Amino acid sequence: MDQLVPSEKYSPYRFFSAQEWAGFRADTPLTLTEDEVRRLRSLNDPVDLDEVRRIYLSMSRLLSAHVEASQLLFRQRQVFFSNDGAVKTPFIIGIAGSVAVGKSTTARVLKELLQRWPSSPKVDLVTTDGFLMPNAVLRREGLMERKGFPESYDVGQLLRFLSGIKSGQPNVRAPLYSHMTYDVLPGEYVAIDRPDILIFEGINVLQTRDLPKDGKVVPFVSDFFDFSIYIDAEEDLIHKWYIDRFMRLRETAFRSPESFFHRYSQLSEDAAHAIAEGLWQNTNLKNLKENILPTRPRADLILRKGPDHLIQEVALRKL
Repeated sequence: MDQLVPSEKYSPYRFFSAQEWAGFRADTPLTLTEDEVRRLRSLNDPVDLDEVRRIYLSMSRLLSAHVEASQLLFRQRQVFFSNDGAVKTPFIIGIAGSVAVGKSTTARVLKELLQRWPSSPKVDLVTTDGFLMPNAVLRREGLMERKGFPESYDVGQLLRFLSGIKSGQPNVRAPLYSHMTYDVLPGEYVAIDRPDILIFEGINVLQTRDLPKDGKVVPFVSDFFDFSIYIDAEEDLIHKWYIDRFMRLRETAFRSPESFFHRYSQLSEDAAHAIAEGLWQNTNLKNLKENILPTRPRADLILRKGPDHLIQEVALRKL
C-alpha cells in the first residue's frame, strides 16, 4: 500500500489542499513584505506574498506549537530532575527534497517568519553543502560524478556539528560552500552560537544507512531533528525546473569567469541544453530515485508542489 495516497485508509498522514491548509493560519501575522520575499526566493522560484499567506503562515503557526510543546516538556523535565540547571537545546528543523525543488526558498522564508515571532527567537540556517568533501578529495576518490550522493559528504564532520548543536555547545562551526566555485571554501566557517531554532537544509538530511551489527550507537542526521519537512513534486516537473534553472544560470552566474560552470556559458543553447540533460539523467535523477525520494515517508510534513512551482497539497504526520 502507498501510505502517501490521501485515500489510503492506513496512512500515517492527514492530507490538505493548499486552500484547506491556508485556513489554519488563524491570526498569525504576515510580517514579510513583497520586496523581502523577492529577495529570499531562489532563481526561477515564483513564491510571493500570496504563497506566504497560503502556506507559510500556517506552517509558522504549526511550528510555533511544536516549539512551545518542546519547551513545556523541557520545563517539566526540569521539575522531574529537581531543576538541575540544564539549558534547553536548540529546536532543529530539517528540510529535505530534490535539487531544484525549492528547498532553499522554503528554508529562507521560514527562517524570516520564525525569527519575527513575538518572542523574537534566535533562528539560524545551515545547509549541508559545506559538509561536502572538497572537490580535490572527490576527484581523488572518483566521486565527482556522484557529488551530492550520500558518500560525497563528510558524515563524521556533519554528525559532530549536529552533536555539538544538540548538546548546547557555544559557537559550533559549520563549513562554508561557494556555489560560484562549486567547492567548499577552505578554512571558512560560520559559528552557530546556541540558537533557539536551527533550520538544517539539504537533499539527503533524512537519509538512513545500514545499522551497525555490533549495536554501537551510530546516529543518523535526522536523529537530531525535532521536526522534518520534505519538499515534493512529480519527477517530470523537477526535471523541467532543473533544466530551466541551468539554462537561466547559463545566462547569469555562469558568465562569471570565476564560476566553475563558466565553460557552459560559452556553448550554444542546444549544446548547453544537452549538458543539462546529461547532468540530470546521470547524477540528479539517480540521486533522487536512489537516495532522496525514499526518505520522503520519514518526514513530519510533506509540501507537494504543482506545475506552477507552488504548493498544491500538504501532508502532515498524525500524532
